[in-house]
Amino acid sequence: MKESKTFRLVMYAVLGSMAAALMFFSIPMPMFLSFLSIDFSELPVLFAALLFSPVAGIAVAGMKILLYTLFMGAGDPIGMISNFVASLLFVLPVAYMYRHFRSAKGLIAGLGAGIVSMTIGLTVLNYLVFLPAYSWLIGWEMSSQVMMTTVLAGILPFNIVKGLAISIVFVPLFFKLAPMLEKKSYGGNLQRKTPAATYNLKQH
Repeated sequence: MKESKTFRLVMYAVLGSMAAALMFFSIPMPMFLSFLSIDFSELPVLFAALLFSPVAGIAVAGMKILLYTLFMGAGDPIGMISNFVASLLFVLPVAYMYRHFRSAKGLIAGLGAGIVSMTIGLTVLNYLVFLPAYSWLIGWEMSSQVMMTTVLAGILPFNIVKGLAISIVFVPLFFKLAPMLEKKSYGGNLQRKTPAATYNLKQH
């Protein structure tokens, strides 16, 4: 049990570090807005939430932001808060759905719910909170019409594409790596059926 707990703590640190590192490798998406780019830092957060617990996912998401900020400085606090909120909006629905329906269909449904949650949540929050905060920070007054156009024509479709891209990469990775990691995290206790271990039993 002690080895299992130690392994989990090590995994939290490793996943948090991996997530922070992945933030440095982003793909610009100028077709939406010039400042938007896709990175795959949500992948380690998803692994933490599904392999361990939603709280672990929150911890890894927070670690990701903390480590990235330590490396890059706190020049964009609004962007970091937005990134953290985006992680939670996307990952928590996935973790909830998969922990209740431990199957491939449960994972796919969870990813779909996560995309919807992130897209709607960030659409509302950008219009009401993040864009006004940026406007205040840079001293440039942004009209409601400009903010609405920015959100609907840029941020909303961007988050759909981002969610789909992350989901497409995550699904094969999860079912390839999760059984091995879960076996180690539970100290080799094969009697305990972990979420990913049930995949072979519930593919339909």
